[in-house]
Amino acid sequence: MKYYDKLIFDLSKAGRQGYSLPSRTWDATLADLPAGLTRSEAPALPQVSELDVVRHYTNLSQMNFGVDSGFYPLGSCTMKYNPKINEEIAAMPAFAGIHPLQPSETVQGVLRVYKELAHALSSITGMAEFTLNPFAGAHGELTGLMIIRQYHLSRGDVKRTRVIVPDSAHGTNPASAAVCGLEIVQVKSKENGLVDVEDLKPLLDDTIAGIMMTNPNTLGLFEKDIKEIAALVHECGGLLYYDGANMNPLIGMVRPGDMGFDVLHLNLHKSFSTPHGGGGPGAGPVGVAAHLVPYLPVPKVVEDEDGLLSVVDADGQACGQISGFMGNFGVLLRAYTYILMLGKQNVRMVGPLAVLGANYIKESLKDCYKLPIESVCKHEFVFDGLLDQSTGVTTLDIAKRLLDYGFHAPTIYFPLLFHQAIMIEPTETESKETLDGFIEIMRHIAAEAIADPESLKTAPHTTPVRRLDETTAARQPVLRFCDMQ
Repeated sequence: MKYYDKLIFDLSKAGRQGYSLPSRTWDATLADLPAGLTRSEAPALPQVSELDVVRHYTNLSQMNFGVDSGFYPLGSCTMKYNPKINEEIAAMPAFAGIHPLQPSETVQGVLRVYKELAHALSSITGMAEFTLNPFAGAHGELTGLMIIRQYHLSRGDVKRTRVIVPDSAHGTNPASAAVCGLEIVQVKSKENGLVDVEDLKPLLDDTIAGIMMTNPNTLGLFEKDIKEIAALVHECGGLLYYDGANMNPLIGMVRPGDMGFDVLHLNLHKSFSTPHGGGGPGAGPVGVAAHLVPYLPVPKVVEDEDGLLSVVDADGQACGQISGFMGNFGVLLRAYTYILMLGKQNVRMVGPLAVLGANYIKESLKDCYKLPIESVCKHEFVFDGLLDQSTGVTTLDIAKRLLDYGFHAPTIYFPLLFHQAIMIEPTETESKETLDGFIEIMRHIAAEAIADPESLKTAPHTTPVRRLDETTAARQPVLRFCDMQ
């Protein structure tokens, strides 16, 4: 262990301290806390110098893995590079220094960005209008379902309380439906990984509010029967919801609105290059077809005849207010910068390059890893573990061993359709050299699984933290230094 791999508590020496702030000069009565909220004892903080603190946190930051430090083929999560120009624009004082309670006439530029980003997303997806207010993809799902419910209730169609979800769906789909008070009905997939239209037909009646799908689906396969599915669901009076988590391979090529979807959300931290991970802030804008525009949540940005933009806080038909103010503007600004940087011509390259990279990796590794569905994929694909599983090496072992070679692991054990699932998504931002390096290591690991399986079963070996008891860590987390003594 390196010296600064130690916990900062281990470096503590009585009497050491960093910079001391001056005594407060404001009226003490303004800062006094109620007796029940004050500590009876000083917190058990380490006594260390400022230099030790700086080195400790700098060292911790270097232990993190992110898109800026290496290849991150996390299937279903579209971990693409975040261009630094996005950060520069978002940090401009004219944007970063505004306050959400400023009068509309003082933030016309911000409202214009909101309006133009919504218009750009509408053009890319084929929807009539967008709200940018949701704070995350799952939040967008909930908002979209609220819009669907509001639409049915406004027409007095109170029986529509069930939502159809494919068995290959993202876990947030049934969760969002349940939070919205809707019953989940599962539709099966065929052996080729696509929705079974014949299994869908008996489920469609006057209790169905809609169906939640992503296209391509979580296996990276395009639902070629989508037009038939749309016609069947619409015929029974339901609506189609598009989970935009898998939008990346379609950008500039195919629009969900043209497939028949009525509502969709987009993950700006996936397809539109804003930061991903760490719990936020995120953005999950929701787009709707023309007949659902009145049900978009408030507040809304509207434009008068003179081009002046203002914010409407109340609308009798709206599904309600789903966030404070108007979403995470800094995140929205990054996505807007990304779209402008690409332009109408170059945005068409995103999808094809993402598809090309995924198929290149799949075809290069299918002689070592089990490919359960032989077909052209879109942005991602799924292996079902090693082709030769005779030594007992599991998908988890492969993922842990990848860390030793400097690559983040793909998504594992999802989707649940395959017991040893390895879901890989390279995105369009990675070079062929990076993909070749990943392919080489994956082939090397497949060879190790036969020649030296123990090296995989005990991996990782070179990371700051070795293999953990992940079940216990999740169910019995140790969150305080004092509990480790």
